Amino acid sequence: MFDLSVFKTLSHVKILVVGDVMLDRYWTGDSSRISPEAPVPVVKIDNLDDKVGGAANVARNIAHLDGQVTLLGIIGDDENGERLESLLAGEQIKSALVTQTTQPTITKLRVISRQQQVVRLDFEEAFDQAHADALEVAFETVLPDFDFIVFSDYNKGTLANIKSMIEKARTSGKMVFVDPKSKDLSDYSGANVITPNKTEFVAAGGKVANEQEIWQSAQDVIATHNIESILLTRSEQGMSAISVTEKVDMPAQVLEVSDVTGAGDTVIATLAMMMAAGLPLADAAKVANLAAGIVVSKLGAATVSPEELYQAVNKNMFASKQAHYQTPFEEVLQHIQFARQSGEKIVFTNGCFDILHAGHVHYLEQAKALGDRLVVGLNNDDSIRRLKGENRPINPLNERATVVSGLASVDWVIPFGEQLGDGFDDTPFHLIDSIKPDVLVKGGDYTIDNIVGADIVQKNGGLVATIDFVDGCSTTKVIEKIKA
Repeated sequence: MFDLSVFKTLSHVKILVVGDVMLDRYWTGDSSRISPEAPVPVVKIDNLDDKVGGAANVARNIAHLDGQVTLLGIIGDDENGERLESLLAGEQIKSALVTQTTQPTITKLRVISRQQQVVRLDFEEAFDQAHADALEVAFETVLPDFDFIVFSDYNKGTLANIKSMIEKARTSGKMVFVDPKSKDLSDYSGANVITPNKTEFVAAGGKVANEQEIWQSAQDVIATHNIESILLTRSEQGMSAISVTEKVDMPAQVLEVSDVTGAGDTVIATLAMMMAAGLPLADAAKVANLAAGIVVSKLGAATVSPEELYQAVNKNMFASKQAHYQTPFEEVLQHIQFARQSGEKIVFTNGCFDILHAGHVHYLEQAKALGDRLVVGLNNDDSIRRLKGENRPINPLNERATVVSGLASVDWVIPFGEQLGDGFDDTPFHLIDSIKPDVLVKGGDYTIDNIVGADIVQKNGGLVATIDFVDGCSTTKVIEKIKA
């Protein structure tokens, strides 16, 4: 059983991801007729969405867990390559991509109608040996800056020299993780951990008829190919973390499966992050298993946030709660941006929340029900003193933030009430302007026209809503009862 404070160190982790990078394009629209030219549906496109794919999605998962990540791969000198570079910057991924002029950026275009994929168009050509050689030169240049390397192999030619790169990394004392595609696992000789799925394991000669066969096959792979450990992903059977000394089995998480796209990327990204943060293989694998359970319940190539993962670990691996994990205030805005990029609806509300009571809990639950993620703006201590008097707050900011963020309905807490020029701003106006929430919520004693920030939200097409308070519940009444 490990210390959950490991989550507080994730932002210090630095990882290099190397592999086949792709641009995933999604064109979505309605289809109501068949083409007169051929028996195919006519899709009227009304939405275009681009996402990073392949090894870039592994890097995206690391970035969304607060890791400092650099991506090394190959792109073409084309518009799709430029678009991919732009998306990486928005995902807080440092690009070390190698641009070549003879092959296109690997791009997969999906046309989707009524939540069904109509067709997928692939734009790609296998990279030449010269491209792989150029990548290896770039790899040698950046290698000294990282202690943890993740290779993401999609068999597109980027990692033609992976055996040599692993050797150089291991000689330099680096820890190496590989998500394999080759049937010849000797390509990954020297790796610390490989993460094949069951199909890939069988294709490489592994046997999975029973647990004893899995154990023996894994031992053969480890001995034959000089690989330290295997994290075998087994679909509905969960995962098995296997080393020369033990096999730790983890059941699949019982969640409603919406989409398994990108789950393997989440697994290796989470595993690398947790081992880089200091966890041993077995514990890191358990966390990666929980992360996979979260992402398959979402649509598309989703990611998991530190907050979601912390809650899952705390619920599934500990009988009772340990120290609460409060997201550092300076990281919250980035987490909100990541959630928005994943298509999640952001709800914002604010208040003092000095002494938490049933009315607060009811109010925040109703606010969360209006979207996917709830952000609570919290008046800082000086702001409350200016608004409520010198005897308030009863509880200081850090304690209030910890209590509020501990509620299941609350995703993030951000303080406000800073000094502006010669005065102070005790409203969340600037916070709302920065976040631009999809939904702004206040208590029932407000009307829409006197809610601070309502104009910002409405201008951006968002919703402004009020929620009735619970009769008889207020911080003032709680204080009066205590004094009585």
